[in-house]
Amino acid sequence: MPKKKKKKARRISLRNLSGLFSWNIGTIIFGAIFMYMIISLVLYLTANHITSYQVTSGPLAQNPTFDALVLRSEQVVESPATGYVHQYARENAKVPQDGIICSISDNQESKSGGDVELTEENLAQLRANMAKFAYNFKPNNFYDTYNFKYELQGNILQYAEDNGTLGTALGDQTVQTAPVDGTVLYTIDGYEELTEESLTMEAFNQKAYQVTNLKRESRVDAGEPVCKIVDSETWSLYIPLTDKQTVQLASNRSMRVKFLKDGETQVGNFSILTIGEQRYGRITFTSGMFRYSSDRFLEVELVTNTETGLKIPVSSVVEKEFYIIPASFETVDEGDNAGFLREVTDKDGNVSTEFVSATIYRRVVGEDDEGNPDTDNAMYYVDMTDFREGDILVKPDSQSRFEVKETGTLEGVYSINKGYAVFRQITIIDQNEEFCIVESGTSYGIAQFDHIVLDGSSVQEETILY
Repeated sequence: MPKKKKKKARRISLRNLSGLFSWNIGTIIFGAIFMYMIISLVLYLTANHITSYQVTSGPLAQNPTFDALVLRSEQVVESPATGYVHQYARENAKVPQDGIICSISDNQESKSGGDVELTEENLAQLRANMAKFAYNFKPNNFYDTYNFKYELQGNILQYAEDNGTLGTALGDQTVQTAPVDGTVLYTIDGYEELTEESLTMEAFNQKAYQVTNLKRESRVDAGEPVCKIVDSETWSLYIPLTDKQTVQLASNRSMRVKFLKDGETQVGNFSILTIGEQRYGRITFTSGMFRYSSDRFLEVELVTNTETGLKIPVSSVVEKEFYIIPASFETVDEGDNAGFLREVTDKDGNVSTEFVSATIYRRVVGEDDEGNPDTDNAMYYVDMTDFREGDILVKPDSQSRFEVKETGTLEGVYSINKGYAVFRQITIIDQNEEFCIVESGTSYGIAQFDHIVLDGSSVQEETILY
């Protein structure tokens, strides 16, 4: 039989063994840091994370905005003759009935028939108008100079008519006067005859809306428009409504409107109309037309959410229990700190009082037998950490006693401005499913830009968060 080969034994010296497990200070530090990172990661992943919310100020919800259609009483004034138009009334200016608006002549340049005699009163008024224009003149709006020129010519012609010398002043020009009192505009858009009864959704199509500037039409034929006059201060806004908006606005009889063009607000009478199969909101005003006389469409905001304050999530709201103590038991120490006198008994049975500084969160005024406010029966909500149930309080300068036992709850949130949870009371004035509006400036309350816990149920008071 063949001989088996003997396996050669391996020898491991102690020197080689110690080399495998050689340690140095760098290895130890690296290992410690690695273990710390692993432990920190595990703790972070398993920890209950607290989400904060920054308190903001404003209404509970955004007010709805609309592109509103403007309807008002307008009259288009037509030229009495064929020729060149010379405007004398300024755009958006008030003119009286029979006041001179423009003249029509055969010549492109306006030519007067002769000199005009003006009274001292007329001249004084012209000087006052020129001084006012010069004071308010801005070089960036140089085109106002031409408007003022035409207005000045119109004033002179008006004085000439009053003095009986208009024929001399105009020569062979044909004068166009205002048929009614009103505001002169030199644009038309085809909506002048649109009424509430004939209103359709097509009228709200701003892409198809066109405006004709009559100032650019220097020559006109008889019967063509030369201007229009808005003859009433009563005007209305019309907004198409969805079924949901109809339900939301149905209870309103008046509406505060913010005009996004200039930020002005105005209150008008509100009603909902059904024309054909479409519902419209109508807001009617009896003033302010002058500001928007040249606008057919206005972007407006209906100010329906009038309650404003500090806006916080409903999930942040928690309740905390307090002791209820009569306000008449309150006193102050030498440092003007508010608190109460608590009765104490020493080991020998001697009874005395000690001053206890207390944190008073809210004062609630009581009511008398007839339901009227009674300040003598006011009660304080006091932090429960200041007292124990069964404590006896002594009214200052009196023998009256009160046992601390009655409790009540207040709503609040947990502020985390200092890195730990602190209860802050709130007074809710409006609320929906997600957010609520609370009063600002309350004692032991919150302020704008404070950070609070988003989920109030996830922490306890004085929980250290960071």
